[in-house]
Amino acid sequence: MKYYILTFSVLCCFSISCNNVDQASSQNSQEEITPKTKNEVPMDKNEKSSLKSILDEKKANFEAKADEVKKTAYKEGIEAVEKSGIVSSAKQVGDTAPNFTLTNAVGNPVMLSDYLKKGKVVLTWYRGGWCPYCNLTLHQLQEELPNFKAEGANLIALTPELPNKSITTAEKNDLKFEVLSDIGNTVAKEYGIVFKLTDVVAGMYNKGFDMNGYNGDTSNELPLAATYIIGQDGKIEYAFLDADYRNRAEPSELTEFLKK
Repeated sequence: MKYYILTFSVLCCFSISCNNVDQASSQNSQEEITPKTKNEVPMDKNEKSSLKSILDEKKANFEAKADEVKKTAYKEGIEAVEKSGIVSSAKQVGDTAPNFTLTNAVGNPVMLSDYLKKGKVVLTWYRGGWCPYCNLTLHQLQEELPNFKAEGANLIALTPELPNKSITTAEKNDLKFEVLSDIGNTVAKEYGIVFKLTDVVAGMYNKGFDMNGYNGDTSNELPLAATYIIGQDGKIEYAFLDADYRNRAEPSELTEFLKK
């Protein structure tokens, strides 16, 4: 079930995503558990595809190649998130955005309230560098970032991953926005967007790429791929919340919201 609450904030993006986008494994046809490559990033610079069309193509590829066991497990995992009620219980438009201080990719503390003094903040979460849908989204958000900046907004991305799992030193120094490690999903829990994976999906993730190693814990918890736009008064003005991690907001629509 999809909820668009007045607005959805765009996600973090970075040079990370351009270099670390996942491709489907020829042997396993795995949706998340795959090696990283550039091949899934749209290469035609003359015609920019919508994020939705890119993600829909990824979904279709998975449906065509994945085995029935995997497809059933992932489908049931999404249904479990829907039934949990997390989408409606999470922070919504009109709520006050919890302030936080987290360490960025190069070890410096970043406080949300400090950024709000400069302008609006697009705050987004991504599951990890192992997630192809996240990487595709991050790439598109990076391309849209100049338009956010033109409207006086900054982009901040949060992930439960440990800092050094998907970002090289060179990439850290080349980021155009803040990427913060929300270890243990501490901030995500304040926003009410954390859920526990089903045992079957958690088992697949940990067997395939050691998700617990990426996150530094054994909670098997992940955040929704949520995005908020937060006003300078600390109020949430726009929210994108969806139980299906494969659905993301269109970056250009975030820019349009910022223009209002």
